[in-house]
This record gives sequence, C-alpha cells and structure tokens, in this order.
Amino acid sequence: MNRTIVYAVFIAAVLGLGLLIGTNNIPGDWYQSLAKPAFNPPDWIFAPVWSILYVMIGIVGARMFLDLRHTAAMRLWLAQMIFNFLWSPLFFGMQDIASALIVIIALLIAVAGFVVASWQRDRLSALLFLPYLAWVAFATVLNGSIFLMN
Repeated sequence: MNRTIVYAVFIAAVLGLGLLIGTNNIPGDWYQSLAKPAFNPPDWIFAPVWSILYVMIGIVGARMFLDLRHTAAMRLWLAQMIFNFLWSPLFFGMQDIASALIVIIALLIAVAGFVVASWQRDRLSALLFLPYLAWVAFATVLNGSIFLMN
C-alpha cells in the first residue's frame, strides 16, 4: 500500500469530515445568547485551530494505520475521532451542553490515553497529539464553564 496515498486519505477524511460537521453545526444566535467566561476565545479562532489540528490528527491516524494498526493506540485514535465528531452536533446542533460536556470529557480521556499508549512505540505521534490534548483540555474547561453559567 502506498504510504503517501494512506496519508492523503487520512488527512482528507479527517479534515473533510471535521469541516463538514463544523459547517453543519455553526454556533449561531443560540450560542451568542449564552453566558460565557471571560476567557472565551473569539469565534474566528476555532476554524483555523481545528483545521490545523485535523491535519495533525489525520497524519497520526495514517501513522497508526500503517504501523500500529492492531494496538491500543489505534483503538484510542478511533475512539477520540468518534467523540470529536459527536461533540459539535451535540453542543451546537442539539444545544445540549450537558451531553456535550460528557462527550468532551470522554474525548479528553481518549486523547490523553492515546498520548500515553503511543509514547513508547511512536513518540512523534504522541508529540503531535500534545497540542490537540491542550486544546481539548481548554475546550473542556470552556464547555464546563458554559454549562455552569447557563
């Protein structure tokens, strides 16, 4: 199997699905009406941050698929993708802050678990997930704060 094609497919799939979900679950008036903490970033920051993260997530997914397909790290990569893609429809689409908080906590656990599980066998993938882990940790605090404020 051509490694370049695998990388291209993973990056395109993760970025494409992420952008598709994002464009179908736009914050809108409901989100604007919510009380938010002072550390809430401006809306414009989310699309570029997620685009960069999705490319990195796609690269890591391809690495797992090619070299560590039958490992706990690959299963955690798949789990975090499921939680990641569930969050926006729950939070923005269904306007269910509590369920979204549960999902993002699961996402945070899966991403952290991935870093731990891949650290020894694929340090680069673990390192590529550290910015993602930091962003999801921040997003979890933000989701939790919005939940408590509303």
